[in-house]
Amino acid sequence: MKVSIPTPLLSYTQKSEVEASGASLAEMMHDLDRQFPGIRFRTIDEQDRLRPHVRFFVNGKQVFDLTQPLRETDAVAIVQALSGG
Repeated sequence: MKVSIPTPLLSYTQKSEVEASGASLAEMMHDLDRQFPGIRFRTIDEQDRLRPHVRFFVNGKQVFDLTQPLRETDAVAIVQALSGG
């Protein structure tokens, strides 16, 4: 499946769109981390929860759970919130 990578994570992937596989969001993130070591830790914490400043969208719909099922035809976007004022 295609995964859109936000600018703050480009240091891991070197490109804004990559391919990954997995039957769930958790499996997809493990595949991304296999390909791009360290990227999972920037999006998922030590308790396997999504970090508060990161959002995941599957086919344009925000998802909140790592058990979210995925298909190979899905488009996943990782979005990092900006803060400050």
